[in-house]
Amino acid sequence: MRWNGKKALRAGILAVVLLAALIVPPLVGGTVSAAEGGGFYGTIWSLLPPVIAIALALITKEVYSSLFVGIVIGGLLYSGYGFEGTVLHVFQDGVVGVLSDGYNVGILIFLVILGAMVSLMNRAGGSAAFGRWAARHIKTRVGAQLATVVLGVLIFIDDYFNCLTVGSVMRPVTDEHKVSRAKLAYLIDATAAPVCIIAPISSWAAAVASYVEDGNGLSLFIQSIPFNFYAILTIIMMVGMALMKVEFGPMAGFERNAQENGDLFSGKNPYANLTEESEEEKGAVIDLVLPIVVLIISCIIGMIYSGGFFQGASFVEAFSGSDASVGLMLGSVFALLFTIAFYCIRRSMTFREAMGCVPEGFRAMVPAILILTFAWTLKSMTDSLGAGEFVSALVKGSAGGFKALLPAVVFVIGCFLAFATGTSWGTFGILIPITLNVFPLTDPLGVVCVSACMAGAVCGDHCSPISDTTIMASAGAQCDHVDHVSTQLPYAIAAAAVSFVSYIIAGFIPNAFITLPVAILLMLGTLAVIKAVHRKKSVS
Repeated sequence: MRWNGKKALRAGILAVVLLAALIVPPLVGGTVSAAEGGGFYGTIWSLLPPVIAIALALITKEVYSSLFVGIVIGGLLYSGYGFEGTVLHVFQDGVVGVLSDGYNVGILIFLVILGAMVSLMNRAGGSAAFGRWAARHIKTRVGAQLATVVLGVLIFIDDYFNCLTVGSVMRPVTDEHKVSRAKLAYLIDATAAPVCIIAPISSWAAAVASYVEDGNGLSLFIQSIPFNFYAILTIIMMVGMALMKVEFGPMAGFERNAQENGDLFSGKNPYANLTEESEEEKGAVIDLVLPIVVLIISCIIGMIYSGGFFQGASFVEAFSGSDASVGLMLGSVFALLFTIAFYCIRRSMTFREAMGCVPEGFRAMVPAILILTFAWTLKSMTDSLGAGEFVSALVKGSAGGFKALLPAVVFVIGCFLAFATGTSWGTFGILIPITLNVFPLTDPLGVVCVSACMAGAVCGDHCSPISDTTIMASAGAQCDHVDHVSTQLPYAIAAAAVSFVSYIIAGFIPNAFITLPVAILLMLGTLAVIKAVHRKKSVS
């Protein structure tokens, strides 16, 4: 009854939100089309589509339908609540329009190829071979944890790629050195999205860049990396905890049980009946390493090519002025062709088997493709309603002294939204366009705010039990999902708290050379205090 009551309350709130969204605007603003700059264009109602998407995501905890309803509301406002105009604007101008855009199509092709390469590497046995090699060469418990972090950092192309590889590779190594599966799941999760969001050559960089107009997306992404405090501090925190040998919260009990009793699961092993069989004993370490190296090099060459490097531009100019969509697409295509040829020559698999990995890769990337498509479409709806002009005028006219606190506020909003929806990319699609409408690209505080949006989205996604990355990290470590979420949450909150303070500082001093070292010192100091407190408790 208690659960039914909650469901009924949630359904009631959902119905009220939808009815208000459908009924109130035409009563207040009339039914004039915004196509010619009239009706709801440039008014507060232009923000209704993303607000509705956020509200529904918080209520339903489901991002696809929430984004789509926001898109429909945008179509209704644009057409003046006309049926034909709404349908045409949503599907012809919106969905078809964003999928007809060359930049967007390049990003989608890159995602599909990434999925295919992950499938190829696993099928060839490269991941299993690397795991066997690591088990022979890593001798200490600290080394096992640091090796997991290093491998996660090296696989920075995509978070799905990361989770699909690191878990299967490092499980034998961490088991040998009595690292709990909960800790392994945390290390996998913390080197997935947090690493991808600070890697210029990644699907995440491409997605973020797609929300910025005039081809300045990649340049803005690179500028924002030093201000992405949550991602950087999460990596610092993992390394610091391994070297300082500090654990806290529920994770401390799991780690103590693993070391003292050899119980890697603390009694809860959801994979107890699963027997792992390695059919690809012929796989070698090079089957994993070489395709990744070729992919990275190919993408770098593709990006500087798109930036005019071979036409005389310098490397820095070419990279900052590159087209991320073209560069990543071309680089991934050549890497895929190389990988297929390499595996066929080595007889790791047949050509038919290699071709079978392509649809498998596509299926793995469908969730990301759906989120991106809906986010792009929602952005096109708000653009057509003049949301940018309205928000920009409003904030510039009234922000005043509050302006310096905006990065911290954006960080918290991003955390909350991504936690509720379980997706970072959906959060990017909603918050980044609004943030860019407040600040010009040349404003240093605008770079900090965009970075705060990305950091908050990653933090919320990292904490969320319904995040696909969190779920895949649990599966990759073969750890109970509830155990993973409960043990990871205190660590993520600690990094988020230090990040929040750092964004307050950055709001007043938007200089990465000052704020980033301060943030790192705050994180290390926090770990030292936690270790001292736990040592005092253990002595008493």
